[in-house]
Amino acid sequence: MLFDVVVLTDSRLLPLQADDWYSRQVHHEDGLVAAALQAQGLSACRKAWDDPDFDWSQARSLLFRTTWDYFERYAEFAPWLRRVARQCRLFNAAELIAWNLDKRYLVELAERGVDAVPTRYIETGERRSLAELVAASGWEELILKPAVSGNARHTYRFRAEQSASLECVYGELIEREALLLQPFQPQVLEQGELSLMVMDGRYSHAIRKTPKPGDFRVQDDHGGSVHPHAASAEEIAFAEAAVRAVPFDVLYARVDLIRDDAGRLALMELEMIEPELFFRFRPQAAEQLAAGLARRLG
Repeated sequence: MLFDVVVLTDSRLLPLQADDWYSRQVHHEDGLVAAALQAQGLSACRKAWDDPDFDWSQARSLLFRTTWDYFERYAEFAPWLRRVARQCRLFNAAELIAWNLDKRYLVELAERGVDAVPTRYIETGERRSLAELVAASGWEELILKPAVSGNARHTYRFRAEQSASLECVYGELIEREALLLQPFQPQVLEQGELSLMVMDGRYSHAIRKTPKPGDFRVQDDHGGSVHPHAASAEEIAFAEAAVRAVPFDVLYARVDLIRDDAGRLALMELEMIEPELFFRFRPQAAEQLAAGLARRLG
């Protein structure tokens, strides 16, 4: 059977586990997307991206939704991505996924005029020590994390004078992957992080993510909490402009923002591969996504 759209997920999330709130939440949101696609007259099904038995040529398009293990299995994901990109259309497109995979895109967006959190990119194999890099940055409190990552994997918060305690971890990581160094944004502890959803170039809805007491990670996997947020005109304009600065067509994006010490908006991340889009807070956003996808399929 030829499907118009295959909604992609992580094999661990494919079956519904009725006694697990996280599984129920994922299935609810993926279900909203599937229903919206079907309302557009598109045939849709849900598959794990690593399904060995599915013939990907039987899909007109693939929609990346909850493929949340890709960064842990990148050695498998990358060749799979290249292969399916030759067989069907991807949303978002393969070129955009490749660009968004590596967080050096933050540097490129800053060059395009998007106010972003200052970021130092550390290439794989860098011979300078972490202490040397920290000293050169001039930052007092910092975040170290991989350039290709998700869910706060190998994300470390530390003060400049604590660099020595991370040298071994840093040394092991930099031998096999590129890293980012950023100044820690203390506003996250009090104000949290804003996420604005942009569907087909237009703002849809927003949430505020806050860390649990004693932590700095806002992801719910790490005890963070999520709250609806009424975005201001300034925040909406910033998010839409950030998406317009991307050098590719963008069907969907999550724009993660903070306010810096001076109260200015700054981009933390621009997620366009498989971001959680919080459809449960605004189901109509799934309809916006589906309409944009249907138009692109023609």
